[in-house]
Amino acid sequence: MAQRFGGKYSPSGAPQAGPRPDGRPTSGARGMQTAQVNPVGLRANLMFVPPAILMLFSLFGGVTTLVGGLVGAGLWTAAALLLREGLKAEAAYGARKVARRPALPRKILAAALCGLGGAVGAWTSAPGLISAGLYGLACAGLHLAAFGLDPLRDKGTEGLDDFQSARVARVVEEAEAYLAAMKDAVLRARDRQVELRVDQFQAVARDLCRTVEEDPRDLTAARKYLTVYLMGARDASVKFADIYARSGNAEARADYLALLDDLEQNFAARTEALLREDRGDLTIEIDVLRARLEREGVQLDRPS
Repeated sequence: MAQRFGGKYSPSGAPQAGPRPDGRPTSGARGMQTAQVNPVGLRANLMFVPPAILMLFSLFGGVTTLVGGLVGAGLWTAAALLLREGLKAEAAYGARKVARRPALPRKILAAALCGLGGAVGAWTSAPGLISAGLYGLACAGLHLAAFGLDPLRDKGTEGLDDFQSARVARVVEEAEAYLAAMKDAVLRARDRQVELRVDQFQAVARDLCRTVEEDPRDLTAARKYLTVYLMGARDASVKFADIYARSGNAEARADYLALLDDLEQNFAARTEALLREDRGDLTIEIDVLRARLEREGVQLDRPS
């Protein structure tokens, strides 16, 4: 469905992207800053073509060929679906400074299913374990060469408590689910400006998530924002979408946008407060270390 975009010269009179008087970016500028390329590209989508071709050609053979072709096509389709999820998980891993490796190596499993599907398809057309095994190995190897391995190591977790990091991961995962539900809800309203406004709020909320991930000690101060407040924002988004899609109520739209403004300001303020506290803690630790070194007879030049 076609959608109308706002801009400097659009009839809607949307503001031009640029800094606000308080120095924060507008929705257009923030949208450009947070825009990301879809990790599932053309190559991954083309992986759905071979199973369709295999299934089509298997229709013209006997029962054995048909069953083998359907099994091989099913394995290849499962591999393509796993690959898509693996690419999304890898993109999320790469976008974070602190990240755990994916619990399920989806890309590796996709390569294994691709190899198994190739082996089944080869055995169906020319029975023989050796030839089928070689085809399967070739398919798995080409898949790994094209799409690579999953991240196999944690990133930026040195010195972090595993239990606390696991708690943060659960809370952030819950927060991401609320944000995704908000986005899905406002799509029903079919209002492009509201969708962009939700994207802007999501960027601010994710800034808070990243801050907590980088220092799990901040979870206590931010937990209410990432659970209670986001749950309320999700519920408000669902109610707004139901009302606006049915009646186009302008007052409901204005109230919802005002709610997003309040939430964004509160989330941004909490993020800034956490960053100030972290800098204060670092200053205290440096002063304590400096005093200890001076007691040990190590003279340090203090900054002016």
